[in-house]
Amino acid sequence: MKITVIGGGSSYTPELINGFLERVESLPLTELWLMDVLPERLDVVGGFARRMVAAKGTPFAVHLTTDLREAVRGTSYVITQLRVGWMQARREDEYLGHRHGLIGQETTGVGGMAKALRTIPVALNIARTIRAVAPGALLVNFTNPAGLITEALTRYAPDVPAVGVCNVAINTKMEMLDGLKERLGIDVPPERAHLNTLGLNHLSWHRGLTIDGEGGLTTEMWPRIMEGYIAHLKAEAEPEWDPRTIETLGMIPNYYLQYYYYTDRKLAAQAAWPPSRAEGVMEIEKNLLAQYAEPDRTEPPEGLMQRGGAYYSTVATQLLNTHYNDLNEVHVVNVPHRGAVPGWPEDWVLEMPCKVNRAGIVPLPAEPLPLACFGLLANVKAFELLTVEAAVHGDRDAAYQALLTHPLGPAADKVQAVLDDLLETNRAYLAQFWK
Repeated sequence: MKITVIGGGSSYTPELINGFLERVESLPLTELWLMDVLPERLDVVGGFARRMVAAKGTPFAVHLTTDLREAVRGTSYVITQLRVGWMQARREDEYLGHRHGLIGQETTGVGGMAKALRTIPVALNIARTIRAVAPGALLVNFTNPAGLITEALTRYAPDVPAVGVCNVAINTKMEMLDGLKERLGIDVPPERAHLNTLGLNHLSWHRGLTIDGEGGLTTEMWPRIMEGYIAHLKAEAEPEWDPRTIETLGMIPNYYLQYYYYTDRKLAAQAAWPPSRAEGVMEIEKNLLAQYAEPDRTEPPEGLMQRGGAYYSTVATQLLNTHYNDLNEVHVVNVPHRGAVPGWPEDWVLEMPCKVNRAGIVPLPAEPLPLACFGLLANVKAFELLTVEAAVHGDRDAAYQALLTHPLGPAADKVQAVLDDLLETNRAYLAQFWK
């Protein structure tokens, strides 16, 4: 079986390699193709990947290429982890917001919009390539903003199976399981625990955690989790959430919602830049790549965890393993919900629990979020839909309306200035806006 990674020169790739090495008994991978447009970076990361695999007896071959078509031809799965414009573009996304007095973040607000506008045409080109040389291959998108990119794929490449994936859900589940073990002595294997979460990528609310028991019985742990979490918040001098917010919602927000709920706090922290997060990651990656290049290294360095991709390999490789082996596992992913949430537009891509097997990825029925959450979600979904249209058609009016719509966007009389700055800053990657 052939698997392709687009953005194979990413600093995350060694963790992905470990994930495949851990599943060689169940996932019959024979060829792993790493594709990247930066050959010098691909040589470093790919060379390290080859040494990692060789140290484990070479259970599969690692191929390196800068040719997209060659990488995709005949593959079973395509994983996208690319960054159009590289880390420098992320830095520009952050400072775009910063210089206009807005949130500067790579997936949220104006920075997330800039990243999506650069990425959507590239993602759709990958989908076209899959259609041409690997029909039926599943496209697993990790590229941020993951939900928005998946929204574009499902609307403009509907015949190419695609799913958006993020590691926030598994990180949250693992933190909850750690808390249950620490507070109550309840030790639960991760595969027996299922997180009930709903929303958009980086805009979701967690509202349940069930544990599989004997005889098919399940136990809802949410009351215990909420009790412990609220007690923890109340004991903190500066809690990450106002306890009253958590009490009234009965849910735990995805941590990215702090940009919406505590915008002033985030802007105050941003005022201390530099370094921004991108600048910090640039330094981390510089060190990682130097370590990856060490000729005797066959294991990822500890510093990889500073990069922010905890459980990335688990999410990516177990999803493929579940799909290929028809395991019927439940994974939190981004797909159109197709009516699983009553009353919501059926074509909306949502982040939610889905049953995964060889036949596909099917959202599980879910209760709608309360109005306090749905209002924000609908607002951001409107922004996403407008951003997709802007990216696909180079539509400046749609881009303007997207900024006008976003809760973290500029005031109406500042929208044009921000949009002009965004387009000019990213001009090298946004040819569709200068036809």
